[in-house]
Amino acid sequence: MANIKVLNMAGAEVGTMELNDAVFGAEINQAVLHAAVRAFLLNQRQGTQSTLTRAEVSGGGIKPWKQKGTGRARQGSTRSPQWTHGGIALGPKPRTYRVDLNKKTKRVAMQSALSSKVAGGEMVVIDAITATEYKTKVMADMLKAVGFQKKALVVLEEKNDCVYKSLSNIAGVKIAYVNTLNVYDILNCNLFVVAKGAAEKMQEVYA
Repeated sequence: MANIKVLNMAGAEVGTMELNDAVFGAEINQAVLHAAVRAFLLNQRQGTQSTLTRAEVSGGGIKPWKQKGTGRARQGSTRSPQWTHGGIALGPKPRTYRVDLNKKTKRVAMQSALSSKVAGGEMVVIDAITATEYKTKVMADMLKAVGFQKKALVVLEEKNDCVYKSLSNIAGVKIAYVNTLNVYDILNCNLFVVAKGAAEKMQEVYA
């Protein structure tokens, strides 16, 4: 089992933590990661886009001109698709884009995502992420001390409004708990900051 440094909120090393290879040292399965990210993004779509067909556009009830003798092409309605303000042929209609993955695939995807962060040196474990008042500066200083630059995902052990709201004010930072983690957010961040208690829970859940 590999070890990872445990830092405090000031960025100083205060110990080490043993990581379970089944969770943080697994073989990275790119195909499963792709499937998990694709499923996540598709499931975010509402699927409510809709266009009006010629039957749904108002107007067009009368034949615009007689069938023969005008020299123009025959037309039955001004709401046919070829007319301006006409209906849309074969346009999108409400549908579901949902994609489901089985439990085994989800577990492999999560293990691969977590392992990729450890292998890439992008995971930071902090002994405790705490706050007793709403202070964005405290959280910003903590992230700066551990190497935050563009995007960070902070995983908390338990709900703390002071910590949550202070972190929420920082651009590029997303907050999650062990039960709200998803593969897309893990892969989309440059820095994966995890409270030690949350890391222990992850090893229990995903091992």
